[in-house]
Formats: sequence, structure tokens, C-alpha cells
Amino acid sequence: MLSSQRERAILELLQDRGSARVEALAALLGVTDETIRRNLKRMQAQGMVTRVHGGVHLKDWGPEATFAQRMVQNPGAKRRIGEAVARLVPDGASVFLDVGSTTAYAAQALRLRRELLVVTNSLPVAQALTGVNGNRVFMAGGELRSHDGGAFGAEALAFLQQFRVSHAVLSAAAIDATAGFLLQDLREAEFSRAMLPHAEVRIVAADGSKFGRGAPIAIAPPETFTHLVTDLAPPEAEAAMLARAGIALVLAD
Repeated sequence: MLSSQRERAILELLQDRGSARVEALAALLGVTDETIRRNLKRMQAQGMVTRVHGGVHLKDWGPEATFAQRMVQNPGAKRRIGEAVARLVPDGASVFLDVGSTTAYAAQALRLRRELLVVTNSLPVAQALTGVNGNRVFMAGGELRSHDGGAFGAEALAFLQQFRVSHAVLSAAAIDATAGFLLQDLREAEFSRAMLPHAEVRIVAADGSKFGRGAPIAIAPPETFTHLVTDLAPPEAEAAMLARAGIALVLAD
């Protein structure tokens, strides 16, 4: 196993439990404790983990709320953000939407558009836009996650490679002044990262509670994105990050 593959495996193991002992990781991955320590040293330098005596913690780890719980968090703000996103997407556009709760609200708002080509790995998004106003909806294959109806894995990633879209609408669990847009889930980050090169307009849709919040996994460098649609003006540090990256700020009414 290459070092990068091993570090990805460590992240996946930490994703569910948040922390682990060095010897446990070494036994699971079939390498020495010293090899794991070298991996953890590199991962800490990249801001992904925090090393402690004899073990490691996933940085900013915390169990994420379920999709149903997130759908009822700040619903008014998410509805306004969804409507603002829909104003950026014209009739006839091709659009990708991910599994986030805010993008599910955006999908509801996009029901007013006509003849969209929709690409998604989210069952709620597909259900919202299928059979509406002449839309064509393409849903990624693979096993659907029980808590949010999202499709992930090798089949879903291969599915993405077939498409080029005008707009990608992505969610974020946190917005950091240095790291940019972050997620709690490694598979979600990988899927979003794979979609970005295939989209012309790359929109993050996130409510104001995400500013200054922590999450362990960066989606992509901030300058990769073109727009942030949110409901609150960002704090000074986050506003400076958006300006440096050339990201257009869209405030929902």
C-alpha cells in the first residue's frame, strides 16, 4: 500500500470513531507502529489530524447530524438560499447537485425552471426534479446510504466522468478563513472534488451558521469555486478569504 493510500485508509477509519491508537491502526493496516507514526506526522502537517500520546484524533471531528435533522435546521435560511441559487441557474441549464440539505432546498426551488439536465447522487434531489417541466435527471448508481439517500463509491465516481455541466451546486459543513470550504465526510468530499473540473460555474450553498465552524476535510482550494450563496454577511476573516479567492458572494434576500 502506497503512503497516500494508507493515509486515506487512516482517514476512513477515523471518520466513524474520531480517534484511534497507533498500534490499532498498525494492526489493521498490516504495517509497523513507526510507519503509522510517519503517516500521522504528514497528516498533521496537512491539518487533517491531531496527534496525541499513543494515538490520533481526526481534527475538528464530531458526529454529523442526520439528513432529517439537518433539513429542519435553519429551514428559512436554507429555503432563501435555495431560491437564490435557482436565480443563478437559467432554463435549459445542466446542473449538478450533491447530497447536502441546503442543496435539497435548492432542488425544490429549481422546480420553477424548465428543461434542466440534472446530475446528482442524491435521491431527494432526483425525486424533487424528476418529471417536472421537461427535466432530464441522471442519478448516480451504487448503494444508497440509509440516512440521506446518497450514492457513493467507485460506481458513482465513474458515473460523474460522463458529464460536463454548466452549474455545480455543492454543500459545506464549515467555512474556514484559511482552509475554505470543509466537509465532515470523506466520501462526500471526494465526490464533490471529482465533480468540480466538470462544471463551469461552481457554487457553494451554505447558511451563515457555517462561518467559523470546524470540519476535518477540505473539499478543494477556495479559488476552485466561483460563488458562495449564503444568508448572512461573512465575518471579516472569511470575507477576506472569499475576496482573495475571487469568489462572488451572493446574499439571499
